[in-house]
Amino acid sequence: MITLKAWLKNRTKTEYITVCLLLTGFIASMIFINNNYELYDKTIVHITDVQEITRENQTDPHGNEDERVVQQIEGEIKNGPDKGEITDFENEYTQSLALDYELSAGDEIFLAPDGEATDDIKRDKYFVFVAWIFLFVLLAVGKSRGALSALSLFVNAAILSFALDIYIQNPSISLSVITALSIIIFTVLSLLMATGFNEKTYTAILATLIGTVISLVIAYAALHFTGEQGLRYEEMAFLTRNPETIFMAGLLIGSLGAVMDVAITLSASMFEMFEKNNRIDIKTLKKAGYEVGKDIMGTMTNILFFAYVSGSLPMLLIYFKNAAPFGFTISMNLSLELTRALVGGIGIVLTIPIAIYISIFFIRRKQAKL
Repeated sequence: MITLKAWLKNRTKTEYITVCLLLTGFIASMIFINNNYELYDKTIVHITDVQEITRENQTDPHGNEDERVVQQIEGEIKNGPDKGEITDFENEYTQSLALDYELSAGDEIFLAPDGEATDDIKRDKYFVFVAWIFLFVLLAVGKSRGALSALSLFVNAAILSFALDIYIQNPSISLSVITALSIIIFTVLSLLMATGFNEKTYTAILATLIGTVISLVIAYAALHFTGEQGLRYEEMAFLTRNPETIFMAGLLIGSLGAVMDVAITLSASMFEMFEKNNRIDIKTLKKAGYEVGKDIMGTMTNILFFAYVSGSLPMLLIYFKNAAPFGFTISMNLSLELTRALVGGIGIVLTIPIAIYISIFFIRRKQAKL
């Protein structure tokens, strides 16, 4: 078992500096995020005391039971012209917490404009803390590659934000075009930063783009010939723009992640086998690639299914709890999610042979030079 003293002894000067910088950044960011009240336009209240006023049982026409609770809240205003003053108001919530919040001493909340209710909870400090934990784990496991992965994630988030801002400011520009250009940039930057400039990366880039495009073409053709029957866009009712276009853009971005994962896994596996034996027979290599593809195909499609369906779980429970018919509930809440999962699954399956044959193309070129 490695002791802390032995671990510290084996660290380089660069690693010590990196750890110190990370810890300094963590402490500084947490201090800042816990004192950034003046950056917000909304009034922030730090709750100092909570007293329960009333608690009563409620039953709806479907027999669902809940509790309605009223709290008396006292807190200190942390920003704005009334900074430092003590305010009090009532907070009402139900035990289901579907549309409201149970408040406790120490919470920080945004006060509604009328000053008499909670608008939302201030969560930025929790988000920053979890983001740092994610970064620490990524660096501990991936080291320099982990740092590049974190950087690529930040860059991709910035690119997506910029792309959406362009569409919002210029609605005449096609969202499909903006999204298509964005995923090309996402793919190239993410893979180059994660795995460097080499044939393995080029294989993954080509396989990702080809697999994503083909899966989207198939999805578009299927939706076109079926007239999009069965798709319920009600959850996009608040949009003022064409929901079909936005849904297709979401399909494109959603499929990209799963396809990219399969592409880099297969290309890395194929090139690793080649590095171990650069005279490996192409048929053996192809067979091994398909075996790897079969192993990851089932797990990746399941991951997609659970990732999309999990977001609809609260609404499914609400519909079932209120005695909504099964078919209606599934249609209303899962039609779009299941479509996303199916399109992503198609992309995963198609990417397997694409990645294998592109890998073989580059490997044959390398073998010819030996």
